[in-house]
Amino acid sequence: MQYIKGIDAFREEKRTAVTLGKFDGLHRGHQKLIERIRSYAGNDCVSVVCAFDMQRNCLMTKEERKKLLAGKVDYLIDYPFTGDLMTMEAERFIQKILYEKLHAAHIVVGSDFSFGYRKRGDHQMLERYAQKYDYTVDVVEKARLGDREISSTYVREALSHGNIRLAQELLGYPYEMTGIVEHGRELGRTLGFPTMNVAPQDGKILPRYGVYACQVLIDGKWYGGVGNAGVKPTVTQEQRELFEVYVYDYAGNAYGKYITIRFLEFERPETRFDSLRELKACVMQDMRYGEEYLREHPLTKS
Repeated sequence: MQYIKGIDAFREEKRTAVTLGKFDGLHRGHQKLIERIRSYAGNDCVSVVCAFDMQRNCLMTKEERKKLLAGKVDYLIDYPFTGDLMTMEAERFIQKILYEKLHAAHIVVGSDFSFGYRKRGDHQMLERYAQKYDYTVDVVEKARLGDREISSTYVREALSHGNIRLAQELLGYPYEMTGIVEHGRELGRTLGFPTMNVAPQDGKILPRYGVYACQVLIDGKWYGGVGNAGVKPTVTQEQRELFEVYVYDYAGNAYGKYITIRFLEFERPETRFDSLRELKACVMQDMRYGEEYLREHPLTKS
C-alpha cells in the first residue's frame, strides 16, 4: 500500500475504485466500503481510500489506520479538511477531485455520505453526474449490530462507558493505544508495584477513566497487565491524561520504549483516595482482579 499525504501528491495513471470518508476507527461499517473497492481492484483499476483528516480527537491515529489498511488497498490518501475543501462546491469536487485527480471509475460511499460546501453533495448527486464523468456509484448500506447502525459515534459511546467488549465488536478488532514509557514519580515502585506511564498519542481517545485488564506489547512480546486510564487524582493535580499500567512477569527497563496497550475489560472507575494507604489497598485488589481475568482469558498473540 502506498500512503499519500494530501490529494495533490497523488499520481496514478490507472483508474481507481475509491471510497471517501472520515474513516475514524475503521469500524465494521467502514470495512464494508473497503471490501467493495477491493472487489473492483485489478489490472486496470487500483483501490483508493481517501480519508478526510478532521484534526480532532479520534478513535484511531494515522499510523494505526496505515497499519490496518496495509496490504488491503493500493493507496491511502490523507486529505486534510482545509478551508478550500470546506468551501468547494459539490460539483466542482466531483470534477476536480474525483474525475480529474482520482480518475474514478467506481465510487463507493455509505448511504449518509455528504460532501461539498454546506454538505450539498450526497450519493444521489454522485449518481446524477455518473454518466457525465464516466463512473459508477455503489451505495453501501450501514452495517448493524442488533437494531442499531454501527458508527464512530456508537464506538465512542461504548468507550465512554468502559464497554470494551462492545467497542471491539463494533470495530472488529481490539481497541489499543501506543506510546512511549515515561519517567514518573515512581510512586508505584515505592509502594511495591512498579508501573509504566504512557500518554495517549495526540488525538487518540482514552476510554472511560478507570482500571482495565489489558495486554501490553513490549519488544515484540505480549504480557498481561492491569492499569488505570485517567489523570491519577490521588497523587497529582496536573490533570494530564495517562495510562499507568502494571505489567505481570516483566522485569526489564522499559523507559523510553514504545509499547502498545490493548484494552480488554473495565473493572472500576478512577477514584480519588484520601491516603496512599487506601490507594495501595485498592491497587492490590486491582492486581488480583487482573490476575483472575487473565487466567480466565488467555492472551492473544497478535
